[in-house]
Amino acid sequence: MRISEREIQNTLYKLLVKYKFTEEKARLIAKTHTESSLVGVNSHGINRIPLFIDYIKKGVVNVNAKAEKVESFGSIERWDGNFGSGVINAITCTNRATELAKTHGMGLVALRNTNHWMRGGTYGNLAADAGCISILFTNTQPNMPAWGGKDSRIGNNPFIAAIPRKNGHVILDMAISQFSFGKINEYKLRGEKLPFYGGWDDNDTLSKDPEKISLKERGLPIGFWKGSAFSIVLDMLATLLSAGNSTYKISLKPIETGISQVYLCIYPEVFNDNGLQEKLVNEIIDYTHNVEPIHPDDKTYYPGERSLLRKAENLKNGISVNKNIWDKIIMLSQ
Repeated sequence: MRISEREIQNTLYKLLVKYKFTEEKARLIAKTHTESSLVGVNSHGINRIPLFIDYIKKGVVNVNAKAEKVESFGSIERWDGNFGSGVINAITCTNRATELAKTHGMGLVALRNTNHWMRGGTYGNLAADAGCISILFTNTQPNMPAWGGKDSRIGNNPFIAAIPRKNGHVILDMAISQFSFGKINEYKLRGEKLPFYGGWDDNDTLSKDPEKISLKERGLPIGFWKGSAFSIVLDMLATLLSAGNSTYKISLKPIETGISQVYLCIYPEVFNDNGLQEKLVNEIIDYTHNVEPIHPDDKTYYPGERSLLRKAENLKNGISVNKNIWDKIIMLSQ
């Protein structure tokens, strides 16, 4: 089924107000989830709403909490999310990092004790709208084995890099697992197999079956041992810079919460390059596009390009929504 952006956002707003978010917070969270689905990432958009409401009911997400600065070192700050909405905390810290960048050329905010930020690319886009290059990442609960291990000890620790551009920002948004577990669940909802191996089943065999991978949440790291190492280092950086919880500490909780994140922003206008940045980025994009595709009906894309195409399509035709998910949201709203 397809539903308009406006209807989804209004429905989510009313639902969030029902669960005691302020009107401003409800508006921001509803807008963020809707925009994620608008660019084709239902797994971290509308599909997450029932689970998000469940976490509110269980007290995992504190609807009244507000992120606060706890330490400041010039262009570097530490913040505590106080277990509030991951979306609100992420917007707050992205905006603060861009403010610091515009003052110092570069700004870094390290956040602890927060919740899932949903689609990380949202905040790369937010920073790019403010004219900043950004590098953002978060740790998670353990859902991948370190390379060579049998049980999950590392997180899929999403990593975002965004570059502002007039004709569409460049936004890399990737989990360090081959598929995020939100994406794996999306395939499971559709009753489809993954297009590539996504993790291990109970027989310690690589699988494309989302049901089997989800049983023990043993995702496959991107680049095999390289992805494993990248995940470990991102966890270390997020934990050390925020003085927060590591993936190990998060694993001691029954539900993923109290995670650690980093928001690094750079303001390229300090270089006074008179449009050189845009020219260089477009040069790289043009060179990447200018290649014969393997499949005649395909082409190459820069990071974030397909999201822009999906957004245009969904604005025109409505957002494709799983009926079971939408029915759950309507039920929760009543």
